[in-house]
Formats: sequence, C-alpha cells, structure tokens
Amino acid sequence: MNSKTLSKGIVRAVLTLAALAAFLYFLYQIQSVIGFIVVALVLSLLGSPVKRFLMNKCKFGNNLAAIVSVLFFVLLLAGFITTFIPMVVTQSDNIAQINVAEIERDVNKILHDYGGILKSKSAPNEEVTVTSLMKKINLNIPNLLNSVFGTLGNLGMAIASIVFITFFFLKDKEMLQRNFIKVLPDEHQEKILSSIEKINHLLSRYFLGLLGQLSVMFGIYIIVLLIFGIENAFAVAFFCAVLNIIPYIGPLIAAVLAVLFSILTFSATTGNVSDAFPTALYVLIGFQIGQFIDNNITGPLIFSNSVNSHPLEVFIVILIAGMLFGVVGMIAAVPLYTAIKVILKEFFPNNPVVKVLAKDI
Repeated sequence: MNSKTLSKGIVRAVLTLAALAAFLYFLYQIQSVIGFIVVALVLSLLGSPVKRFLMNKCKFGNNLAAIVSVLFFVLLLAGFITTFIPMVVTQSDNIAQINVAEIERDVNKILHDYGGILKSKSAPNEEVTVTSLMKKINLNIPNLLNSVFGTLGNLGMAIASIVFITFFFLKDKEMLQRNFIKVLPDEHQEKILSSIEKINHLLSRYFLGLLGQLSVMFGIYIIVLLIFGIENAFAVAFFCAVLNIIPYIGPLIAAVLAVLFSILTFSATTGNVSDAFPTALYVLIGFQIGQFIDNNITGPLIFSNSVNSHPLEVFIVILIAGMLFGVVGMIAAVPLYTAIKVILKEFFPNNPVVKVLAKDI
C-alpha cells in the first residue's frame, strides 16, 4: 500500500465520520419533529382498527373514516384536559384557604434558626426571611411567565403537528406502504418487509402491555387516594398513572404531585399545613408500594414478554436515550430499540453481538 492510497483512505474515513457526526447532529436538532412522527405513527397504529370499523361497518369513505378516527383522539385529549379542570379549580380554592401568615411565620422561624447557612458570603449581615427570598424570586417572575407561555405555545404546536401527521398516516396508509415497497432494493425487500411485520407485532404487544401497566397503576393510585380522602382522586390518579409513561422520572413526579395534592387538601380543611403532613406521608408510602409492584412485577413482565428485553438492558437504553434526547427519548427508547434489534437480527443474524441481544426475538 503506497502513501497515496493510504492518504485517500484516511481522507475517506474522516469524511465518513464527519458526515455521520453531521447526520447525528441534524437528528439532535430535529428531535422534536422525530418525536411528533413517532407519536403520530403510534396513534395511526392505534387508530387503524377504528378506521377499518368505520369503513367496513359504517360504510364511511377513506377520507371521512380518517377524519373521524383523528377526531376520536382529539375528543379523548379534550376529555383528558376537561377531567383536570375541576382538579385545578379545587386546588386553587385550597391554596386560597391556606393561612399564608402562619406559614410565613413558621418558615421565618426555620430560616432564623438556620439563617447562618443561608446567609450569602457577599452580605453576611443580611437577615434571610420569606420576604427577602420572595424579593429575589420576584426578579425571575417575568422569565417564569415567558417560559410558561412559551411552553404552552410549543405544546399547542406539538398537538397540531401530531394531529396533522396522524391524519395523513391514516388517510394514505396504503399509498405510503406501496411507495415504501417500491423504493426498497429487490435483494433486501423480503428482509425489510419481514422486519416491519415483526416490529408491528412486538410493538402492538408492547403498547397493549403498557396500557395494562397504566391500568394497574391507576387502580393502585385511586385506591390510595380514596382511602385518605384526597379530593379529585380520579383525576389525580389518572394523571399520575399517565406519568408512568416517562420511565423512572414519571413515577417520581407522580409521587411528588400526590404529596402536594394531599397537603393542599388537608391544609385547606384544617387550616394548618403541618396537620396535613402525616396524611401526605401515608399517601407517599402508598404510592411507593404501587411503584414497587410496578418495578418488580408489572414492568419486568411487560419488557420480558412483549419486547423480549432484559430489564437491565432496557434501563441502559432508556438512560442513554434520555441523556441524548431528553424526555422524548426516554419515552421512545424501548420501541425504537426493539425495532433496531429486529432489523439487526434480520440482516445480521450471524453477528455474535446481535445473537446475544436479539436471541429471543
């Protein structure tokens, strides 16, 4: 091998790595769009039976059946939102009934006792009180409001984008499939179609299992909340169960929200926040029991029986996806990882690593 050939090889390798890095950076920049497409794809899979029913039983046309199927999801979302309106109103009333002066007096006592820790080095003689802390926090209120309104705007755009993409996935499903088959290389067409069939089968089992998992968690949560008399128990339990879709972080947020709602409910009733702490602790214990059941029984069953992946394997994949793509990556990690394993097994069945990772698929 002469120096010219070696230099060409090095240049080609560098260009390949640069192109790969640019492609990965591009995917990172459009991660929101990828998330929209993934969610729309899942909704289209779930909406396909609805569309078939409307076309076969109700004699709807293709376009009308797709529109009604999308409206079905929109109505579900609207029902989901309206379920929480009474909860928000109730908790707002509870906050209004809290004795703010008493809370401020108690917190000021705590700050006075531990003020030495909280005093800043730049102003060691400055007394730390609730009022002084609120003055500092108020400086960031405009930024907080801008962040809230920006989040609401992004959420509205996300919902509109997902609805739009889902409609065309449902409406033009057959056409998209035909066009997809046309662009497939003849030598790999059979393997690709086989991979798609296996992926659809595994992901259908996964989403059904996930629905079962959410149902179990909803049942546990609502029992705990009803036992301790938490207001709007149905809405709170439903929302906390849905948060389980976000692996590992979702259950933690659900537990915090349950404790918060418990404190608001009982502090409004008794007029004293400290009286609500024992009940909030019991609610937290109940939620932890539910999450223990989920982590050790329902979760492993779903991962092992639906996508045939070891829990440790799934944990590492979710962790990496979360670091790269945030919450969207954590939610989409298991379905995408399953699809990748199926494709690798179909195209590289003799690879030692693929044999280990995809042996049960």
